[in-house]
Amino acid sequence: MSALTRALNNLASVSAGLGVGAYLLNESLYNVDGGHCAVIWHRFAGGVQKEYVVGEGTHFRIPLITYPTVFDVRIRPRVIASRTGTKDLQQVQISLRVLSRPIAEKLPEILVTLGEDFDERVLPSIVNEVLKATVAQYDAEQLLTAREEVSRKIRDGLNRRAAEFHLKLEDVSITHLMFSKEFTTAIESKQVAQQEAERSKFVVMLAEQEKQAAVILAEGESQAAQLISQALREGGTGMIEVKRIDAAKEIAETLSQSRNVIYLPGNSSGGGAPMMTMPAPRPSQGPPPAAPQQAQSSQQLQ
Repeated sequence: MSALTRALNNLASVSAGLGVGAYLLNESLYNVDGGHCAVIWHRFAGGVQKEYVVGEGTHFRIPLITYPTVFDVRIRPRVIASRTGTKDLQQVQISLRVLSRPIAEKLPEILVTLGEDFDERVLPSIVNEVLKATVAQYDAEQLLTAREEVSRKIRDGLNRRAAEFHLKLEDVSITHLMFSKEFTTAIESKQVAQQEAERSKFVVMLAEQEKQAAVILAEGESQAAQLISQALREGGTGMIEVKRIDAAKEIAETLSQSRNVIYLPGNSSGGGAPMMTMPAPRPSQGPPPAAPQQAQSSQQLQ
């Protein structure tokens, strides 16, 4: 029994030693995934180690003395909405999409000054500040017509402010721009009025073109009449007689092809004049004539 007890005690000691060793080994290793960096806090060396930043991979640490803080240094999107006023005192709602990431070399300073939730602390405040300062330089109408310029100024201002907090902005873009209901109605009314004005200009231009066309047509007819009169004065009425003969030929040919035209003899020269005739009417279907009765009565008198 004593040997069995000693064996069990030895086994328990070995198991405890293995467990402590496994725990110490597990606590001595930590992983840094892809797209992440780690900052080391040392218990006896003045806190955060600002000299270096740990990159990706598996690393050793001293249990209970050093503690790693892992940061995500990949680009992260964020949409921030802000309501501000324009130069002409119009209220506008702007939504801004920001792609940001921390500067990996400055992670120890970010951990000391801002903490792990640095983007929650910095981005909303600087975005609202830059938006209000930039939008106040433009009228409401200019925000629509010069949207690219406004977006560029906002991006430049945000890059300057974010650099102070060791953040890098990869892209800044305006995703939503909405004005007040009254201003939107006024813009629509203005657009409708401009369209009506353009339509009125088109109607006036069309009438002017029609007027010019009528004047040109009248001038052409007048010149044609003058040319015809001049030709008649210079060449006589021979052309008119030729046209009259041609017209008479066409009329005669048309009448000759009609079935309701007959020719009556004229003078001794053999000429005749055409005469239009109508088709003979059909006999009416009425009662028979009374002539037989009269013939019978005459026979009785004889």
